[in-house]
Amino acid sequence: MSQTKRFLVVTAAAVTALGMVGACSKNTEGTTPAADGQVKLVVDTFGDFGYKALAAQYEKDHPNVKIELRNTVKLDDYKPKLTQWLAAGSGAGDVVALEEGILNEFKTQPQNFSNLLDHGAAELETNFLPWKWELGKAGDGAVIGLGTDVGGLAVCYRKDLFGKAGLPTDRDAVSKLWPTWDAFISTGGKFTAAKTGAKGFVDSVTTSFSAMLSQAGETNFYDRDNKVIADSNPAVRQAWDTSMKMVDVSAKVPTWSKDWEAGFKNGSFAVTMCPSWMLGIIKTNSGDANAGKWDVAAVPGGGGNWGGSWLTVPAQSKHPKEAYELAKFLTSPTSHVEAFKEAGPLPSSPKALDDPAFLALTNDYFSNAPVGKIFGSGAKALKPIVLGPKHQAIKERAFEPAMQAVEQGKLTPDKAWQQALDSTAKEAK
Repeated sequence: MSQTKRFLVVTAAAVTALGMVGACSKNTEGTTPAADGQVKLVVDTFGDFGYKALAAQYEKDHPNVKIELRNTVKLDDYKPKLTQWLAAGSGAGDVVALEEGILNEFKTQPQNFSNLLDHGAAELETNFLPWKWELGKAGDGAVIGLGTDVGGLAVCYRKDLFGKAGLPTDRDAVSKLWPTWDAFISTGGKFTAAKTGAKGFVDSVTTSFSAMLSQAGETNFYDRDNKVIADSNPAVRQAWDTSMKMVDVSAKVPTWSKDWEAGFKNGSFAVTMCPSWMLGIIKTNSGDANAGKWDVAAVPGGGGNWGGSWLTVPAQSKHPKEAYELAKFLTSPTSHVEAFKEAGPLPSSPKALDDPAFLALTNDYFSNAPVGKIFGSGAKALKPIVLGPKHQAIKERAFEPAMQAVEQGKLTPDKAWQQALDSTAKEAK
C-alpha cells in the first residue's frame, strides 16, 4: 500500500544508528513458543490492509497463536516508530509492513530483517508478479518482504455533487468526460462554475501530481543509478505543469490533513485520485451517511501504479518461524482476495487477479462499483517505477509543500518549482 502518505524527518544519524544498533541487537532468542504453548504475534501496518477477518481465521486454524493487529493510521507516524524500534532492537512487531516509498531506505539495512528464504520462501515466488517478488529482495539477494498490494489507479467521485453540477453520474459516462488530464481540468472548470457549494472539484493538486507520476513510466525523481534527476526528468516537469493548471479547480485541502479527512464527509470536493487502497480510507473518512454517494471511474491518461507494500519479519522477532508462517498466509493468493474484499488493497498475486471471485467483486459503499473488474483490468501489466532511496521525502517534503504554496497564493508556479528543486537537493542528501 502508498499508501503514500506522510513522512517525517529521519536524520542520517538515525539511519546509521538503525543499522549499527539493529545489527548488534539481532534477537535469536525465544524462537520457540512460550511454556503454555501460546505464541503472540504482533502485525504492524499503516492504513487498513484488510487483515481483520484473516487474522481471526488464522487464530481459529492455529489455536496456539494470538494475533495483535497494530495499525498506525498514517505512514508519517509509522515510519519513525519503525525506525526507532529497529534501532533499539526491540519494539517492532513480528510482522511489519513496508510501503514502496520507504522500502528502499530500509533495504539498505537488510540485517534488520529475516531472510525469508531461510524459512522456505523460495517456493512462494510464483505467488507474486515477477517484479513484486524482485523488489522484495535486498541488495544481497535476501528476500526480506512478501508482496501485499499494487496500486492500480482510478478516480473516485461524488455522484450527488456531480448531479448538482449537471454532470453525468453514471460511471461509464463520467469516465468518458476525461480521456486526458486537460479534459479532466476542463470538467473541473464546469463543476466549479456550477457552484454546488463544494470548495473545489478535486481535493488538491498533490493527489493528481502523485497519480501523474505513477503514470510516468520508469523513473520519477531518481534514475536507475539512484542519481537525482528531478530537475531534468521531463515526466516530473510535465506532471508539475499539469498540476499547476489544476489550481483553480482545487479545494486546496492538503492530503492527509484534518481538513482533508473531514472534506470526504462534508462534500468539500467532488473527486480524488483513488488507487485501490484508497477505497478503505475514503469509506472511513466519509462515514456511513455517505454510503452510495461515491463511485469509481477511470483515471485520465491511462493506468498507473501508485503504492504497494510488502510484509517483512524483523530480525528482532522472538518468533521468526511463526511470524513467517503468518506473513505467508496473509500474502497467499486467497488472502489477497479476502484483503481486497475487506479494505481494497489490489492483489499483487497473478492467481488472485485471475480468480473469478476477485473479478466478480463489487463494492456496495461505492454504488456497487465492479471494483474487481475496474482495478483488476490491466493490473498484471503494471510496471514498477524507480523510486530511489529518498523518493517519499522528496515528493512529500519538497514538491508537495511547494505546490501547496501555489494553492495558497504564497508563491508563483515558477518560484515554487525552484523551491521544490532546492528542497529536493536538501532531502536527497
